[in-house]
Amino acid sequence: MARRYDCSDATDRATGLREAASAVRRGELVVLPTDTVYGIGADAFSPEAVGDLLEAKGRGRGMPSPVLVGSPNTLHGLVTEFSEQAWELVDAFWPGALTLVAKHQPSLTWDLGETRGTVAVRMPLHPVAIELLNEFGPMAVSSANLTGHPSPQDCDAAQEMLGDSVSVYLDAGPTPAAVPSSIVDVTGKVPVLLRAGALSAEELRKVVPELEVAN
Repeated sequence: MARRYDCSDATDRATGLREAASAVRRGELVVLPTDTVYGIGADAFSPEAVGDLLEAKGRGRGMPSPVLVGSPNTLHGLVTEFSEQAWELVDAFWPGALTLVAKHQPSLTWDLGETRGTVAVRMPLHPVAIELLNEFGPMAVSSANLTGHPSPQDCDAAQEMLGDSVSVYLDAGPTPAAVPSSIVDVTGKVPVLLRAGALSAEELRKVVPELEVAN
């Protein structure tokens, strides 16, 4: 049976974060708030847990899960060939609604889906999410909805869709925005905006003027 914790209560929040981290270590799924929408998370380094995450959403391997981190420093162990422009984007917009698609370290033994050697990574601007990520480490996190349904802005909507496929729900009230993160591909010589979300091309070009926009 799923457990739910009210993160507006300090005691419940501390217990919930501890229980969520323990659940992820056991290979179970958790729901957590972010600065965009609620996310469903799993241990990024457990292929079984990531498979369960995709199954819970009704999502195929062709749409791999992004990875959330609690600190920019975590990138050093996850990505390779990370350009100066990519670091400038991190410095300007993390934590926040910017997802970067980068080449992952070839030594990493994870299976996030059909990523073709890349990983979509983000540091969310939400204290509960950051606490959990710093307690556990990098997590595979996707929006906490069934595929084809709206992404949830509150814990009720997430729990209604995902039910007992999730072990722990961290309820931090409504999320600040329903707008998804912007996605920028930094695997090439020039950053490419794949999806305009919370950040527009104009905002991103203030940091990397050469940014291109995918067709």
